Parts: sequence; C-alpha cells; structure tokens
Amino acid sequence: MRAFKFILLLMIGANLMAGEKIALSVKNSSGMQSEFSVSLTDNSPASELVKQLKNSPLTLKMSDFSNFEKVGNLPFSLPRNDEPISTDAGDVILYQGSRFVIYYDQNSWNFTRLGVIDELKNGQISKAEFIKFLGNGDIEATLRVKE
Repeated sequence: MRAFKFILLLMIGANLMAGEKIALSVKNSSGMQSEFSVSLTDNSPASELVKQLKNSPLTLKMSDFSNFEKVGNLPFSLPRNDEPISTDAGDVILYQGSRFVIYYDQNSWNFTRLGVIDELKNGQISKAEFIKFLGNGDIEATLRVKE
C-alpha cells in the first residue's frame, strides 16, 4: 500500500511539473511593454483557456480595481473551480467565469486559480518592480500559448 501511495504522489508531481505555460505580454499606460511567463494550474479552466488561445492570441483591456488587481473581460466563459484563495502578487485568477485577473497585491475570496507569473514566483522581478511597471492606470494584456 505504501508503494502505491508513493507512486501516486510521484505521478501527481510529474503531472504538475509538466504543466503548460502561456505568455503574457503587458503594455502599461506609459506605453512600456514586458512579457511574462505564466505557469498554469492543472485544472479544467486553465486547460480550456489554452484551447481557446491555440486558435489565436487574445488581447484584453484591463482596468485597475481596488489597488490590488487588474481585471479584464474574456470574450468567452471558462469553467469555474472556485475555492477560498488568498492571492498575492503574480497570481492569475478567473473571477465569475469570464474575468481574467492579474494580482499585484493580496486579497482573499472564492476564485478559480489559473496560474502564477513565473518571474515573480522565481524572484526575477520583485513585487515593488511589478507594481511600478503595472502603474495606476489601465493596461493591455495579450495572452498566447507559449512555445
């Protein structure tokens, strides 16, 4: 029985490590542009997002909300796997099935996790640098499947 549990844990870990990524190109209100890599969560909403993006990249206008997130409306709905989540800078969330959200600060609510921005998770960019880049105004974000 122990061997079975160990093998199952290895399989789960391998599946998560082999997760897909998307590229997130962001243009801020000053016209500066940067590209980030998003490691996707292993769930049906993230899988469906990848299917949508394989048809063509998607550009979203995203507005600031409550000084902790940028929110854009998807032109389609994704399945929801809402659960209580505490977010932090770099979390990419699905809200209400059709809102794509990039967090740059903390919040707690019932959301569906889509992924996390690798550059923040890996320390390549600090939270302060990310906040400064995003700025106070609207942004434009283009999502595409990472090759």
